Parts: sequence; structure tokens; C-alpha cells
Amino acid sequence: MPRRLVINLRDQRPIWAIPPWAADEIRATLPEGWECVVVGAPADGSGDGRGASAEAVEAARGAEVYLGWGVPREVFAAAGGALRWAHSASAGVGGVLYPEMVESGVALTNSAGVHAEPIADTVLAMMLHFARGLDFAVRAQAERRWDKAPWDAADAPVRELAESTVGLLGLGGIALAVARRAAALGMRVAATRRTSTEGPEGVEVFAGDDALDRLLSISHYLVVTVPSTSQTAGMIGGRELARLPAGAVVVNVSRGDVIDEDALVEALRAGRLRGAGLDVFRSEPLPAPSPLWALPNTLLLPHVSGTSPSFWRRETDLIVANLRRHLAGQPLLNTVDKHAGY
Repeated sequence: MPRRLVINLRDQRPIWAIPPWAADEIRATLPEGWECVVVGAPADGSGDGRGASAEAVEAARGAEVYLGWGVPREVFAAAGGALRWAHSASAGVGGVLYPEMVESGVALTNSAGVHAEPIADTVLAMMLHFARGLDFAVRAQAERRWDKAPWDAADAPVRELAESTVGLLGLGGIALAVARRAAALGMRVAATRRTSTEGPEGVEVFAGDDALDRLLSISHYLVVTVPSTSQTAGMIGGRELARLPAGAVVVNVSRGDVIDEDALVEALRAGRLRGAGLDVFRSEPLPAPSPLWALPNTLLLPHVSGTSPSFWRRETDLIVANLRRHLAGQPLLNTVDKHAGY
């Protein structure tokens, strides 16, 4: 019986559906004795991946390798003991860490870092939106109103990025991409890590029990990039927001549960923050009654900061590299620590 690899990446959203050339490259990497099954039914890659079609479940039976948007529980069960490696095309894996997966010997990899470049571009855009007062311009344009008052005021809330500090909560692929852009624009860059204070040149790294407080106290722009785990849920609440400099901007491109949204709304309403750029939320889609919609100092995106036509080139390169490693019995890139949650 041939060894089986299953590709379940035909997302219902066109830009996230695997193109034929990518599937062909993956298939061409397989040696004789393997079969590659490409699931034709639409997949749902929103969030960390949601559910699986009947076709995907059937294809997964006896599969050694599964490539999908997350790894739905029913797919894991169908593959049974044959499954050796499962890969998710999303960066987050919260929905994959059910007990059976965590306790199994299946190697789990994700796409952390693959989304970093477009997300970092979005972070930069969000920072500039508030730094240069584009929020005032957008509102005035919608009302056909020529209004220079926000810029002319003695306390105009505009600043130059080169005179500002960006604080990175976490120092993974997204944060590193943000750091490169921020440093190129002359910004001071600081970040937190769990243990080591080592970091790339130009990044001041804080570690230890007081790392977060030290970071918050200097961050004109706080960029949240840590994964969603039991340790990071609610990490940024009212106390933490109060430690930011007056007029700071909060940017979240990781997961919505890292920030206490109620505390964030309170800080925005009180005027302690210049604004918040949010691509992720506690509940998605963001409910219509959420006060975040109506606040004048928010910039809200519907979880699209990672969208890029270049995604499939980087994702395919990662999958092919890992497939070669799997075939050679070598350690895989982007292996998830299933107990740590990322």
C-alpha cells in the first residue's frame, strides 16, 4: 500500500486556496511509493481552521502526512496511527491542541513566520495612521470637510516615528519583521522574551519578572505579537494599559484574547491612549454592538493583516523543505511545542 500525503488547502476564500502550481510542487517532491491526494472540497481556514469536509475525512484515512488549515479532530481520528506529521497553514494552533493531538507522537508544524512580512507592513501602516493623523483626515474626507484644526493645535497628537519607541510583546517572526522596518525608520525598538535577553542587533530585549512593565513604560507603540496560550490570555489589561506613556498606540495582530477589550475601550474613551489598531478580537466577527466600532480612535481590520498574494510561494517553500526533511528522518522546521501551545 502506498504511503499517503493529503493536501486539504482549497480554502473557500480564493486568495487562500492553494494554487495548482503549489500542489504540483509538493507532489513532485514525493518519491515512488507515495500517493498525493488533493481534496477538492472547500476548506475553511478562518481562525486556526474550522471543521473538515467529508471528502477530507475520507482522504485522511491511513494518511502519513496531512497538510491543511489546522488539523480538525475528525481528520486526526480518521488518520489513526498512520499519521506521522501534520502541518497547518495558519500560524495559530490553539484549535489543534486537543488532548489526543497533544499526547500523540505526531509531529505538528505551523506557518509561523510565513505571514510575518504582510503583517509587519500592516503594523507599520497602523502606526503611521495615528502618528500622522490620518484618522482625522479620513473622518473629515467622509464629511467633505476641510479641517486642519487637529494638526494646528498646540497639543496636536502627531509625532515622527524616528522620535518614538516601539515595544514588541514577543520576539517571534512577526515581531522581527516589525523590528526591521521600525529600525530602518529610526525608531527605538524594544521587546520582551520569556527567558533570554539576547536579540537581534538594534533590539533592546527585556526578560524576567519585570520585563513587561519595563517595556510598557517606554512604548509609544505597543505591538502585540505573542501567541494565544493560557499564559498570554488577558496579558494586557487595565493595569498594563495604564503603564503606557500618555498618548500611546496599541496594535494587536496576534490574537484577540491577549488584550482585555473592556479595559482597552475604557482607556480609549478616557483619552489615555492615542488610538488602537486592531486586526484581531475577542469574538470574531466583531459583534455589531461592540463599542470599538464607534470609537473615533480605533482602526479596525477584519483579521486580514496577513493577506498577501506572496503567501503561497513562502508556504510552499516551507512545506517542500519540511517534506524533504520528513522523508530523510530529519527534524522539521516550525515544529510546535504542543505543551507550550506554540
